[in-house]
Amino acid sequence: MLPLLDVRRLSVEFPTQGSASTQGILAVRDLSLTIAPCEVLGLVGESGSGKSVTSLALMRLLPPQARVAGELFFANANGTGPAPDLLRLPDEDMRSLRGSQIAMIFQEPMTALNPVMRVGEQIAEAVAVHARVTRREAWDRAVAAMEDVAIPDAAVRARDYPYQLSGGMRQRVMIAMAVVNRPAFLIADEPTTALDVTVQAQILDLLGELRSKFGLAMLFISHDLAVVSQVADRIAVMYSGNLVELGSKRDIFHAAAHPYTRGLLNAVPTLKTDRTRPLQTIEGTVPPGLAVPPGCPFEPRCDFRIAECARSLPPLLEVAPGHWVRCPVVNP
Repeated sequence: MLPLLDVRRLSVEFPTQGSASTQGILAVRDLSLTIAPCEVLGLVGESGSGKSVTSLALMRLLPPQARVAGELFFANANGTGPAPDLLRLPDEDMRSLRGSQIAMIFQEPMTALNPVMRVGEQIAEAVAVHARVTRREAWDRAVAAMEDVAIPDAAVRARDYPYQLSGGMRQRVMIAMAVVNRPAFLIADEPTTALDVTVQAQILDLLGELRSKFGLAMLFISHDLAVVSQVADRIAVMYSGNLVELGSKRDIFHAAAHPYTRGLLNAVPTLKTDRTRPLQTIEGTVPPGLAVPPGCPFEPRCDFRIAECARSLPPLLEVAPGHWVRCPVVNP
C-alpha cells in the first residue's frame, strides 16, 4: 500500500539575528518517515526535540524566515494521480488542502480558539472556507461535528464562548473543528496536555473512535510514552531535531535499540520500580540549537559512545524488518 504521507529528508533551520554565521538553529535535521492510510504514528521526544516544528512544517505554517528543505509527498484523497509535494504547492492550493484533507489539533485550545467568537461559529467558519454551503448548512455541520465528538447538548453548547467551556470540552471543540471536513490526515499536537487523567482517557478514546469512524491517518505528537502506547501503531523517537529510532509499538517498548530510547523507557516508573532507589535519569542536557555537534547529538550523554559517534551523523539503518535506528553502536 502506498503511503498517505511520505516525508523525505526534511530539515528546518531558523536564522539567528545578529550572527555573522550563515548557520542558524537547526530545529529538524534529515527527517524521513512515512504514514500509511488509517495508520497512527506516534512522534515522541522531550521538549525542544523538534516535534511541533515538524508538524508545522507539514502544515506549511512555519514563519517566512524558516528555511525548509526536503520533500513532503501527500497522496490525493481519491488515490489517483501523483502525490503532490506539499513544500512546492502554490499557496492557494495549500490553503485549499489545509483544513480539508490535512487538519491539525493544536496544543493549547484556549489560545487556538478565538475568545470572542462562539465555538459553533468557529467550526462553521472552517466548513464555509472549504465548501459552498449556506450559513445554515455550515452551522448544522458544525453542530453535527460537535455531536461526533460527544459534546452533550451540542446545539446549545455551540452558542457558548470558549471561556464558558471546561478544558476537556474546549479540546473536543478543537477536535470537532479538525474533523468537520472529514480530512484524510490529522496531526494531533499534544492533544491531552494539561488535562486530568480522566479527561485525558476520554480524549484518547474519542480519537480512537474517530479514527475508526472516518478512516483517519494520524500523527500523534506527545512527550508521554504511556499516552503514545495507547494510540500509536508505530512510534518515531526524536532527539535534538533528529529521528533516532522508528519502529512498531512492540519494537520500541520491548526491543528498543537506541541508547536514548532505552533511557526514556528506563526513566518511566512502573509498579515494579524499587521505591527505595532514586528514579533513573539521563545525565546531561540537550545541546542548544546553535551548538549541535556534527555527529550524533546524543553522543555527549551516551554511555555507549565510540569515536565514530562524534565525527558525523550516523545513518538511519534497518536493524530488523520495519525497525530503524540511527546509531553506529547498534549498526556497526
